[in-house]
Amino acid sequence: MADKKAQLIIEGAAPIDLPVYSGTLGPDVVDVRGLGGEGYFTFDPGFMATSSCESKITFIDGEKGVLLHRGYPIEQLAEKADFLETCYLLLKGELPNAEEKTRFDSTIKNHTMVHEQLKTFFNGFRRDAHPMAIMCGVVGALSAFYHDSLDINDPHHREISAIRLIAKMPTLAAMVYKYSIGQPMMYPRNNLSYSENFLHMMFNTPCEDKPINPVLAKAMDRIFVLHADHEQNASTSTVRLAGSSGANPFACIAAGIAALWGPAHGGANEAVLRMLDEIGDVSNIDKFVAKAKDKNDPFKLMGFGHRVYKNFDPRAKVMKQTCDEVLSELGIDDPQLELAMKLEEIARTDPYFVERNLYPNVDFYSGIILKAIGIPTEMFTVIFATGRTPGWIAHWNEMISMPYKIGRPRQLYTGATQRDYPSK
Repeated sequence: MADKKAQLIIEGAAPIDLPVYSGTLGPDVVDVRGLGGEGYFTFDPGFMATSSCESKITFIDGEKGVLLHRGYPIEQLAEKADFLETCYLLLKGELPNAEEKTRFDSTIKNHTMVHEQLKTFFNGFRRDAHPMAIMCGVVGALSAFYHDSLDINDPHHREISAIRLIAKMPTLAAMVYKYSIGQPMMYPRNNLSYSENFLHMMFNTPCEDKPINPVLAKAMDRIFVLHADHEQNASTSTVRLAGSSGANPFACIAAGIAALWGPAHGGANEAVLRMLDEIGDVSNIDKFVAKAKDKNDPFKLMGFGHRVYKNFDPRAKVMKQTCDEVLSELGIDDPQLELAMKLEEIARTDPYFVERNLYPNVDFYSGIILKAIGIPTEMFTVIFATGRTPGWIAHWNEMISMPYKIGRPRQLYTGATQRDYPSK
C-alpha cells in the first residue's frame, strides 16, 4: 500500500495519480509503472533517478558519505569483520555467531579447488590476453562443470552456487595471473585464510612456498571487504538484469565481470596508474594539476571524486589507513608511489579540489596498495571482481527469491517513421 500519492499533470490530459513509497532510509520513490497504461514512459538516461528494484542489502547516502551493508557502516565492517564474515552478512542478512562463522569459513575453504579440466580451458587464450577477458570466459564456463545445482528456483541450489563462486573466484583469479606469466598454477591451501590463500596462489611457486606477510594479508582482506557491494551500480544492475531472464548464476556473474571491466567502473584503479605514468615525475605535477583545472583540457585526474559520493568516499578513509600501513611495512622507494602521495596531498589542501569535494576515492588508494603488493595493473579489475562477487550473488539471490519480471527498459524513439522499401 502506498504511503502517499503524487499527481502527474500533463497539458491537455487528465491528471494521473501515482503511488509514492517510503523506504527505511533514503528518498521516497514515485511508482511510475502505471504510466505505460496511460500512454507514457519516463525518460531517465543513466537511470539517475530511477529505482529499478526493492532491496534490503546495501544503502548509500552520497551527500553524507554513508555506506551501510545490512545496516552496518562500512568503516565498522572493515575494522572489525573479515571478508568472509562480510560475505555471510550480505548473503544471510545477519552477522554470523562464532559457530556459524566457523562452519561458513570451513565450507568456503572446502570449495576453493576448481575442476582439473578447467586448466585446459586456459590454453585457448593467448598469453598476453587481458586477465578480465579470461575471467569472463572461465567464470561463465563454471556452469559447464557444476550443472548439478543450476535450478535457480531451488534455494539449496542457489546456496551451493553462491558458496562455489565465492570460494573459487580467488583461485581462478590467481590462475589467470599465473597463466599470463607462464608459472605453474598453485593449488589452494585449507590452512590459510581467504586472503592469505589468494596471496599464496598469486606469489608462491612449487619451488618456494614463502610465508604470507600478515600486513599484506590484512590489506588484501580489507580491499575485498571494501569492494564487497555498492548497491545498484552498473555491474550489479547487469547481474540482476541477466538474472531476470532466468540465466544461471555463473552466467550472471560473468555478465557482471564484463560490465565491471569498463574504465568508468571497475577499471578506474587501472586508470589511476596509467594517469601516474602519464604524469611521469613529481616535477610535472603542477602542470597536470593546471590541466585538470582547465575545463577546456580533456585531461582528468583519475581517482578523485565519485559519481555517488558528493562528500568523502567512506571506503577511502579505511583504504588510506591501509595504504599507509602497507607502504610503511614494505618501505618501498617507488617514484610512482611518491607521485601518488604528492597528488593526494594536493587534493586534500588545494581549494579547487576541496571546494568541489574532489577527494581521493577508493580507486586511488586501492591502485597504490595493489601495486605495492606486487600485483600488476592489468590484474586490478580481477581483484575488484573477486571482492564484488558476494554482493553480486546477494543481489541475484534476493531478486530470484522475490516475485520478479524480466528486465525490459523502454526508449524514446527518434529514428525514421515507417517507410516502404523502394521499387526496383
